[in-house]
Formats: sequence, structure tokens, C-alpha cells
Amino acid sequence: MDGGPTTILVVDDSRTKRYLLVSWLTRAGFTVLEAENGAEALARVEVDRIDLVVLDVRLPDLSGYEVCEQIKARHPAMPVIHVSAHAVDVADRAQGLTRGADAYLTEPIEPEELIATTRAVLRYYQARQRAELLAERLLGLADTTVAVHAAPTFARLLEAAAEGAAQIFKSPAAVIAETFDGDCLAGVCAGPGAVAAVVPWVVDDTGVPTGATVRVEAPANWGLVDWPADDTVTVAAARLREDRAPLYVVVPTATQTARTPVLKQLAQAVAAAVEAQRSFDEEHRIAVTLQRSLLPRGLPTVAGLDLAVRYEPASAQTEVGGDFYELVMLDGHLLLAIGDVAGHSLHAATVMAELRHAVRAYAVEGHQPGEILHRVNELMRTLLPNELATLCVLLLHPPTGRVRLASAGHLPPLMVMDGKVEFVQHSAPLLGVRAPRPADLEFVLPAGATLVFYTDGLIERRDATIDEGLAALAGVAATVDGDLDQFCARLLVELAPPEIQDDVAVVVLRRR
Repeated sequence: MDGGPTTILVVDDSRTKRYLLVSWLTRAGFTVLEAENGAEALARVEVDRIDLVVLDVRLPDLSGYEVCEQIKARHPAMPVIHVSAHAVDVADRAQGLTRGADAYLTEPIEPEELIATTRAVLRYYQARQRAELLAERLLGLADTTVAVHAAPTFARLLEAAAEGAAQIFKSPAAVIAETFDGDCLAGVCAGPGAVAAVVPWVVDDTGVPTGATVRVEAPANWGLVDWPADDTVTVAAARLREDRAPLYVVVPTATQTARTPVLKQLAQAVAAAVEAQRSFDEEHRIAVTLQRSLLPRGLPTVAGLDLAVRYEPASAQTEVGGDFYELVMLDGHLLLAIGDVAGHSLHAATVMAELRHAVRAYAVEGHQPGEILHRVNELMRTLLPNELATLCVLLLHPPTGRVRLASAGHLPPLMVMDGKVEFVQHSAPLLGVRAPRPADLEFVLPAGATLVFYTDGLIERRDATIDEGLAALAGVAATVDGDLDQFCARLLVELAPPEIQDDVAVVVLRRR
């Protein structure tokens, strides 16, 4: 099938008959191995590359029928031709064919008949092997296509593509593509079952047309893995758009056959996944940039207060959300607000912007926190009737520490004083719901006390309850760093998962 010599094993206990069979097959261009009994034949098929077995029916240790059955049990795709000078009647031939033989020749055998039968059986099995190979590779192609489209990051996409190519072609493989930022990366896999790695790589893509093309090159041009010696590499290049860099899949040329063009199909499938990943990265970058542009540009400087904030958007494989905060001085009072719009999308980010500006506008008019929430709620019910959000608003008079606070379904802020931790509870319905609201909570923030405001992305986990998340926050926040920026960073490191699944906003206020 791959163009190499065909190897035939001749099994016969008669030295004279074996010599004739070997001579005829050798003159016909086959490579021939010999065995004189069943045990030796079974041993050879396990260690030698054999394409066909010519097997005598009567052997000194086992019958040819038994040997054929054992060969077929271990190697179903290995053809067997029975030959016999004694078992020549219809029952013998029927038994041989029934027990697995692909042809049955009785002596006297003519050389032309043996050669013709051998070639006919080989043609059938080679066609079958090609079909089985194509089916196996197409199945691998389908699995790899699913894996690359499910990859959460660009690097994992390249790893999945390289591992899939190595499994499909049973060889080393490399997949090279350019990220949205223009960085060229290569996923490389040493062979089937190996774990792929991603490394930087530079490719000259001049002259690569749109569509999919295949070419053969020297292995030195793609020195990413240890390619097989004395072989070239076949490179499939797929370019979906002229303004995009092409994708390359590289495998040894010996793996390729004219009737199994799976390499080109694999390159096209991976290129489609790469294009989708690039588009997602681009959209996510735009959304995060927009989201950040809607947040305060800086923190106010307030005598007697220390302020710090930390905002982290969700990881690259998730959509942006609607978390927001506000810090501004108005008529000698600090306005602090923090909220979260339900949902994760660019739409949630735009709703967040509308709420933030509404809070600022009502605060400028001189309203207290509870009235601000009431007016924002009426605005939402009128203009944004299908939206829900949580919001906590605080007005603080820095010289006296007097605080007025109102919440609309938001998580309770945390007060830390001399290592003691207390949640400031103010239960009220969230925004978007018409329901009675309690009066503002009034208290004095002691000198040296710290207030921690946060959104649910800091404490919510799929494998833990809200109460467990709040308890974890209380434990971590019991010790407040002298540098509040460092304190915010520590909260995220110790509480937020490595791959943040939700936006996280943290605002910390300390009265000196």
C-alpha cells in the first residue's frame, strides 16, 4: 500500500515444495520468508512485517487450519492462502475457507496460478487496508475538529491540533498559526499519545494563496521536532482570508497516500477553529476595553482616607460582565458605589454604564443613598424593564466618619477593625423589582477601620455556597495590609480562581 516490497511467508514442512514456492514468488518480485512448522509460522508473524502467508494444510505440529485460525485471530487483516497435495477434496477446501483462508490451491500447482492468486488476494486486502486507514483517519479528523473548536485558549487549540495530527498519522506533527496579536506559535507533538507543547516559531508566509495547498519540503525548514530520518515533510497550508496569516500542519511525507487526503481537510478544519478563536479574542478585547473605559479613570484624593480598587475582567474564554464601581467627592462627602448587572455580555456592560451615570447624576442632585437607589430603580423599571442589578451606595463624611449606606440586593460590605471582622448587613430587594425598601443604615466609621466592598466574582464558586465564600473572605481580610493596593491584590490571589469566570471588582476604604 505504501509502495514498499511485499513480504510473503511460506510455511511448509517439505523442503522441496518450500523451495519451489519460494523460487516462484521471488521471481515474481516478492520478498519471501520461510517457516517449516506451525509454531515457527506463528512466531514469525508476531515479529516480522508480513503481508501474506502461503500455508500448507498438513504440518508436523499443528494443522494448517489451526494455524490459519490463530493468525486470523491475532491479525484479521493478514491474508492466508492454503496449499495442499493431500487435502484436495471439496470438504477439505470448504473447511479451509470456512476457518479463515482467503484462497485454497491444490497440487499440482502451476506457478502462474500461484502468482495470480497471490496478487488477487493482495489487491483485495490492500484496498481493504486503504479503506480502513481512511475510516480511521476520518474518525481522528472528526475528534480533532471537536477538540480544537472546544479549546478554551489559543495555546490549547494548537496543542489539541498537534496531538490530533500525531494521532491521525501515527507520527510527529506540528501545527503553526498566528494569534490575534500577531504572535506566531507552533504546537508540536512528538508522536501519538505524547503531550503537545507550544513554542514560538517564525514562518515566511509570502506567496501562500487563499484556500488549502499541500507541498513537500526539507525537514530542516521545519525543525520543530525530530522528524524521521531519510524522509521529507509534507506541509498543508490553509488560508481562509487574504488579511489573515495562513495556518500550517506539518507531518512526515511517508504518512501520506494519494487516496487519503486527510491532511488538507485537517488543515482546513483547524484553520476554521483558529479564525473563530481570533475573532473571539478580538471581540473580547474590544468589550473589555469598552468596559474599562466606562469605569472611573482615577481615585480621588481625600484627606484622612486611604482608597484602593481592583478590577479584573473575566478570563479570555468568558464574556465580559456588568460589574462597576464609583468613587467621587461631592460637597465634602465621598460617594462610593459598587454594583453588578445580571448577565455576561457586551449588553450587560452598556447597562452598567447607564446605571453608573444615573447614580452620579442623582448624587449630584443631593439625594441620599436610599433615594438614589429608589430613583435608579424607577429609571430601570421604565427604560430597562427586563434588567436586574445589585447596587450598594455609601456617603461618607471624612472628618467625622459619619456614614449613610443603602443596598439593593448587593453582598454586604466587610468592616475590619483591629483584626475583628463584621459584615455590614442591609438587606433590600435588588434593582428592577418594585418592593418596599428599608431606611438608610447610619453609623460612624471608627478611625483605623477598613471597609471592603466587592462583587460576587470574588467569593462565588461552583463547588461552594455563598456562606462558605463569605467565611473565606472574612478569614483572608482579617489582616489588612498597610498598603491597600497590596491588600486588594492579596484578596484576589487568595480568593479568586486562577481562571476568573466572572468579573471581580474590589473597593477598599480605610479611615486614618
